[in-house]
Amino acid sequence: MSTVQTSRRAFIQSGGALVVAFALPTLDKTARAAAAATSTTMNAWLRIASDGKVTILCGSSEMGQGVLTAIPMLVADELDADWSRVQVEQAPADKAYNNPAFGMQGTGGSATIRAFYLPLRRVGAAAREMLVAAAAARWGVGADQLRTDQGQVHGPGGKKLGYGDLAAAASKLPVPTQPRLKDPMAFKIIGKPTKRLDSPDKTDGKARFGIDAQVPGLLVAVMARAPNKGAKPKPYDEAKARTVPGVQQVIALPSGVAVLATGYWAAKQGRDALGVEWDLGDGATPDSATISQRLDAAARAAGAVALDKGQLQPALAGAAQQVQARYEAPYLAHACMEPMNCTAWVQGTGPDATVEIWAGTQSQGPAQGILGQVAQVAPGQVKVHTLMLGGGFGRRFAPDFAVDATLLSKISGQPVKLMYTREDDMAAQYYRPASVAVFEAGLDAQGRPVALKAGVGSPSIMAASGFLSIPPSGVDSMALEGLVDHPYAIPNQHIAYGRDEPGPQVWFWRSVGHSQNSFFSEGFIDELAAAAKQDPFEFRRALLGDSPRHKAVLELAAHKAGWGQPLPAGRARGIAVVASFGSYVAEVAEVSVDAEGRPRVHRVVAAVDCGRTVNPLTIERQIEGAIVYGLSAALYGRISYKDGRIEQGNFNDYPVLRMNEMPQVEVHIVASNEPPSGIGEPGTPPIAPAVVNAIYALTGQRLRSLPIDTAALKRA
Repeated sequence: MSTVQTSRRAFIQSGGALVVAFALPTLDKTARAAAAATSTTMNAWLRIASDGKVTILCGSSEMGQGVLTAIPMLVADELDADWSRVQVEQAPADKAYNNPAFGMQGTGGSATIRAFYLPLRRVGAAAREMLVAAAAARWGVGADQLRTDQGQVHGPGGKKLGYGDLAAAASKLPVPTQPRLKDPMAFKIIGKPTKRLDSPDKTDGKARFGIDAQVPGLLVAVMARAPNKGAKPKPYDEAKARTVPGVQQVIALPSGVAVLATGYWAAKQGRDALGVEWDLGDGATPDSATISQRLDAAARAAGAVALDKGQLQPALAGAAQQVQARYEAPYLAHACMEPMNCTAWVQGTGPDATVEIWAGTQSQGPAQGILGQVAQVAPGQVKVHTLMLGGGFGRRFAPDFAVDATLLSKISGQPVKLMYTREDDMAAQYYRPASVAVFEAGLDAQGRPVALKAGVGSPSIMAASGFLSIPPSGVDSMALEGLVDHPYAIPNQHIAYGRDEPGPQVWFWRSVGHSQNSFFSEGFIDELAAAAKQDPFEFRRALLGDSPRHKAVLELAAHKAGWGQPLPAGRARGIAVVASFGSYVAEVAEVSVDAEGRPRVHRVVAAVDCGRTVNPLTIERQIEGAIVYGLSAALYGRISYKDGRIEQGNFNDYPVLRMNEMPQVEVHIVASNEPPSGIGEPGTPPIAPAVVNAIYALTGQRLRSLPIDTAALKRA
């Protein structure tokens, strides 16, 4: 069997660039017939029913970020639809729904709105012009005499026709190639706070997540999973597993041993009864202390140069003051509330077989290629049903759960729902990389930074992904983002990457490299401000003359947080500003530390510039959620290894922020005419440095590693 990484790479390299289609997507015949019976398909994204109801298809995955509302808003505003009569539907897996940012159908990189903002406005505008043209032909008047509003075309003498009356005729007209877009001042939906279309179904239980999938004859599978790639199972007790009522089959795969049963509990009991022990082989993951030493060495020897400007060594040698520091961040799990799962059904054999999966996935397009190779069929014979995601954060872009479910169905000859237990999920790797950064900087006599040297040691996400390649320079851009692109005016700089692969599979994690590197860079900038004996906010602001958008959010967050104003005794503020995924976010954290060294974040004030807004409510919620995610990691998040195995298994030893720990969060959105940029991830990077910078302001203790060490803060 081909490896998964090779399959991903081969598939994605064979894919073409996105063309925003006005033709029908490749729907199955039954679905197309049902849609045609009640509505008119205007293009791949839009159907209009005879009663005027508008259905907009969304090709991106809904994982809480609000795309099932934002995508319809883009189309509906340009269409001049009646928003109260707009509904949304998940699009099938088809190239018509490829994301322009990556040339494939997938959701990640905070790219949905950035990529689809103009294309989907054009979809709505083109359909509107076609409806107007149909009305003009019916009334025998010029299109310039007509206007649209609330799902109707209005004409001379009070005439009006609903879109449902015009859709059939309009769909037969030529599609405008350059439809006229609205002036943003005329928007009626875009930019307005809008309730989410998917909330009612999530509230009353109608929403279907991956774990809810059901098909006739379904078997449920639970696996004893290999703890590392080279691990081999020692002899196990298959006979004992088969004595569990409901157990049907035991199947060994390269990734582990699966028990298939009539229900989840039987499958889990059967899996546990196997008593699988593992020969870890030569690929066993080192203990965490050894990993730390390896990454430290890689950082200090970093030779893949990403930035080299000015004259670093003379500037350091001539500096009035030198500052050195070492920062570290651990491996992190995604800890999605819904563990990984996939239902797969491989029907038939040979090249005519078909594959059908039901999953909460972020990667519909790649899944077709990967699973086609797994089942040895063409990608077009793989049908993907995208269900709701109970958390994604990048984890559900990975192929492991879909690949294994498909293999199990193919081997067993039945539909199979593969379910990870929480412990399986935590141990399945696909972690945020562990990383070490070493810094050296020089300040002049006025306290201005004149030189910065930084080396980062970490595994490579680009290499691990299977579809990205490290360039000849050796620089994994994701390993340095958030550091190499810091905004501060420092004339002499040298920033380099040192790759080391201790063993665990690494993967995209919410905000990717920015998540750890912004902690490193914003922590070190705070150290430079302290060395210069300057206020951290003023120090940053003085270095942002060439970065006006950074400066604007920094100033707004500081102002709204009351920077410089007195706080209750025992509290302090910290600040950080980070640009990621095209957006600019500054956060001020107000923090206290109790006698046991436990930090408490009372308030977070965030200022965000994400360009022109689509749904302000979504922006606020995404920033709030990103702060919770980043704060959980800063306070608690760590995947550690001992004797080749991870030490964490569930939320008892991998905690997340609880409701009683939630700070008050204020989000202030900068009005902007810039193009929309990402919002799902940019709120995460600033929170960790803002918190540790506040702890330093309060206690004088500089924390350079995560999660926060409460023992270091405990008062005697």
